[in-house]
Amino acid sequence: MDTNTLFAAALQLTRPWKVVESQFDKEDGKLEIWLDFEKGSQFACPQCGSKCGVHDTVQKKWRHLNFWQYETELSVRMPRIDCQKDGVLLVEAPWARPGSGFTLMMEALVMLLCQQMPVSDVADMIGEHDTRLWRVVGHYVEAAQRERSWEEVVRILVDETSARRGHRYVTNIVDAHTHELLLMVEGRSSEALDQFAEALKGHGGQSEQIQWIGMDMSPAYIKGAAASFPNAKIVFDRFHIMQLAGKAVDEVRKELQRHGADIKGHRWAILGNEWTRSEDQQMVRRQLCNLYPRLGRAIGLRDMLQDVLEDGNEEDLKWWRARAGRSQLEPFKKLAKTIRDHWEGVITYFESGITSAAIEAVNGCIQLAKRLARGFRNFNYFRWMAYLKAGHLHLKLPPLSAT
Repeated sequence: MDTNTLFAAALQLTRPWKVVESQFDKEDGKLEIWLDFEKGSQFACPQCGSKCGVHDTVQKKWRHLNFWQYETELSVRMPRIDCQKDGVLLVEAPWARPGSGFTLMMEALVMLLCQQMPVSDVADMIGEHDTRLWRVVGHYVEAAQRERSWEEVVRILVDETSARRGHRYVTNIVDAHTHELLLMVEGRSSEALDQFAEALKGHGGQSEQIQWIGMDMSPAYIKGAAASFPNAKIVFDRFHIMQLAGKAVDEVRKELQRHGADIKGHRWAILGNEWTRSEDQQMVRRQLCNLYPRLGRAIGLRDMLQDVLEDGNEEDLKWWRARAGRSQLEPFKKLAKTIRDHWEGVITYFESGITSAAIEAVNGCIQLAKRLARGFRNFNYFRWMAYLKAGHLHLKLPPLSAT
């Protein structure tokens, strides 16, 4: 078997394509393989599919998978056909998609690596500029995103996450059932829900099918949900409510400290769940609660609220709200008012059981990717990587075993 036949077999070429020459540049460590077609060949028109003769040729190049450890490039004399119906058109290469400078197998490798590594690291590994790789990522991610069906989506979660320094945020919308990232949009305004309503139509859904929307108490998201999904019930996340309760405890702690209480340095013993504290912290916590009754009442109210949200019902929450309102602790009186003002969305949790756990996990995955990449130059890069990491996309990648 000569060299040309060997490379043709490795590339899995079929007639009329053939390898006519190959050359290895030892200094640059590059292998170049020249491809051509048999004389008298006819090719299908890219538009109508009819067989046509060759009009002329142009020279094209594609980066291919490395042969051994050496960078490999295909240099091809590509035919242009003269179709009676569609005119002069360039023939589509069977080993590459139109407009790409990589072969299909090279793109498959790029996508496999980019799912596991930052794109900039992949670019360094294969010796390409990362902008070229981002175009590959964008093509496959956008194609997979367009094919997604949202017909079965009835419960969604909405939350913000940081995109860049300087208070730059994005809004993520997640399927509460499958935990898939459905959509990422710039900003954290009410328009984010409007954009999701429009996107829903393009994925086979309708705004009327959304029954539950889990979120925090952001006025922007509340406004957007009411405008775009009037039939949906808003569910205020219990973890967000407990976060507000934790802040109320911390405000009581700060107030006591301002009035001379000797509690400096014990913040982490006071805040959070008792069972997550060390034995020493638990002992300090009990001592401080005995020494400062206001602090003890604040922690007790927080723990009671957690029990109500975990195993209680609407009547239990009414009881807690009344008790917090009479507590003479301003931070908890304020929290009781907040819960009363958002009552329908708070008690809907008991009916739906929806929490933000899924979207917090998605946000954590996205933020990890952002840190590993040391940030993204633009929003599209961030969005593509978020879909790749958390969208459960079905990428239609070419097999690495065939052209």
